[in-house]
Amino acid sequence: MNKVFLIGNLTRDPELSTTSGGVKFCRFTLAVSRSYAKDGKRETDFLPVVVWRAQADNCARYLKKGSKAAVSGSVQTRTYDTQDGSRRYVTEIAADEVQFLNTRSEEARDSADFDDLTPIDDDLPF
Repeated sequence: MNKVFLIGNLTRDPELSTTSGGVKFCRFTLAVSRSYAKDGKRETDFLPVVVWRAQADNCARYLKKGSKAAVSGSVQTRTYDTQDGSRRYVTEIAADEVQFLNTRSEEARDSADFDDLTPIDDDLPF
């Protein structure tokens, strides 16, 4: 059985691309904290995720750096040869489903610009 469930935050904005056959896919990296601490500090894994077709469009549209997301899918490995003839191995999460965990109010709060707010009356008793 090859099934993985992850909850974490995106480390950068997702990248939407299209294969030569016209199929859309989206890549992003998910930062996932481990459930145990080593020397009192929690360690974090940075896991590459690939999403296909309509879900790829949604991820590119609604996710951004720092967004919290839940991913279910499978672990896949692939290889390719570089121009100098060396073989490279890639391990990534092939997502079957992505859930967006940030609420709209959190998104609005994170993107709010507080510099142009009018100051409150300084004569308040508290």
